[in-house]
Amino acid sequence: MLKASINALWQWYAGALKSGGYWVVGLMMAIESSIVPLPSEIVIPPAAHLAWNDGLVFLGLPLTGWTAQAGLVVAGAVGSWLGATVMYWASRLAGRPLVMRYGRYVFIPPAKIEGAERWAATYGAFGIFASRLLPVVRHLIGIPAGIVRMDYLQFSIYTLFGSAIWSGILCWLGVKVGANISHGEMHKVTFWLVGFLGVVGVLYYVFVHRHMKSADSPAPAARADGR
Repeated sequence: MLKASINALWQWYAGALKSGGYWVVGLMMAIESSIVPLPSEIVIPPAAHLAWNDGLVFLGLPLTGWTAQAGLVVAGAVGSWLGATVMYWASRLAGRPLVMRYGRYVFIPPAKIEGAERWAATYGAFGIFASRLLPVVRHLIGIPAGIVRMDYLQFSIYTLFGSAIWSGILCWLGVKVGANISHGEMHKVTFWLVGFLGVVGVLYYVFVHRHMKSADSPAPAARADGR
């Protein structure tokens, strides 16, 4: 059911991107940073490809080239921050027991929450920034941050900064892959994709896998000050 919902959302996104432009990108990135595990890898690169070749609309004006890519970075960062903010305040106001009990009904089982707590406890405030670059914890990190009542301004700064870098990487990949495909240079496409996914995979294993899979280890108490 979840897979079908994501596919339907993607089909809508593909059609709405040309007319909605940056607002649609921001909306999709907000969804990606909330309870729905929508990969940002299928949101930003297609938009970057379209913006590079045809431009994207902002307030009725078409933006092209690197100006359009900068707009995508901003839209991606702000959208991610909005989604993460919803997760942060929902967790902060509800508290851990309520989130642990009912999170499973909105695609967030206790095991994932505990894994995100271990991540936050290990890496503190820096983990908020780093999480925006890594799978799995990217859309969950707002939960432990809210539970431990991390300073919201600090949370927002790290989230915006990390999301902007991630959006920039995806924009660059979208431009590279799109340009290479148009010239038929498939070997370069393979090189960039394998290299990109390899780096993300190594980072994921080193920084996330051990914490998210340590289901038998109790989550240490995370500090709100990140120390």
